[in-house]
Amino acid sequence: MIVFPNCKINIGLLVLGKREDGYHDLETIFYPVPINDALEAVRAPELSFSTSGLAINGTNEDNLCVKAYQLLQERHGISPVKMHLHKAIPMGAGLGGGSADGAFTLLLLNQLFQLQLDKDTLISYALELGSDCPFFIINQPVVATGRGEIMTPVSLPQLRGKHIVLVNPGIHISTGEAFSMVQPRGASGQLAKVPDLPVDQWQGIAINDFEGALIPEYTTTREIRDMLYTKGALFASMTGTGSTVYGIFDKAPDQPGNWFPSNWTVISQPL
Repeated sequence: MIVFPNCKINIGLLVLGKREDGYHDLETIFYPVPINDALEAVRAPELSFSTSGLAINGTNEDNLCVKAYQLLQERHGISPVKMHLHKAIPMGAGLGGGSADGAFTLLLLNQLFQLQLDKDTLISYALELGSDCPFFIINQPVVATGRGEIMTPVSLPQLRGKHIVLVNPGIHISTGEAFSMVQPRGASGQLAKVPDLPVDQWQGIAINDFEGALIPEYTTTREIRDMLYTKGALFASMTGTGSTVYGIFDKAPDQPGNWFPSNWTVISQPL
C-alpha cells in the first residue's frame, strides 16, 4: 500500500504566548501544497524502514514514520511492516514534510490493518508525534490555534488558479532557536481577515512572526522575499520557522529557477 504525503505552507504564523506545557499557543492558516513524498508499507516478518531521495538526518528510530508505527503497535498490537520512504520535500524548511510523513503513516497503517480509527483518534495520536502532524490528518485549509491541533476549516477561493513558487536556500533554522528569538504578541485573531481579502492585500495582515525575528540574522530570507515581489508575486512570505519562502503568483512565472543560485531548491507549480 502506498500513500503520497504532501507538504504545507503557513499563511501567517503568529506566536501568541508560552504555555505551561512548554509549547507555544499559535495562530496560523495551514494550506496544503501538492509537493509529495512517497511512502509504502507492506506486512513483513519484522519491522524495517528504508529511504531514498533526499538524505535524511538522524537514525531510523528518530524518524516520525517509525515513531508512528511504534505508537500504533503499542496501542493496537499491529504486526511488523516493511516501510520505504522516498523523500522529495526539503527538510528543516518549514514545509512540514516530516510531520506529513508521520501523519500519513498513521493513515496508511489504519487502513492496512483495518483499525477503523476515527479522525479524532488519529488527530490525538498525530499530536503525540508533533504539533504540525494533526493538520495532515485533515489535510485541507484550516485556521489552526493552540499548538496547531485546534483546527477550523476555512475557504480560500482566491487561491484557485494561482501559482506558487517555493524557494529553499538550504539554510537549516532550528525550531528551538526560532522560538527563542520571537517575542509572543498575546491575543490576536487578525488572521480571520485573510479569507475576506484578495491575495495582493495579505501583506501586513498574514504576518509570520518568525520572519520578523529571523530576518536580521538570516538576511537571505528577506532577499528571497524581495525578489519574489520584484518578479510579480501577489504575496510572499516565509513558511513555518523557515527557511523556505514562497510567492503566490497569478500565473506561472517564467523560469523562476534562474532567479536564484543554482544550488538552491526552487519549485514552481499550480496551487
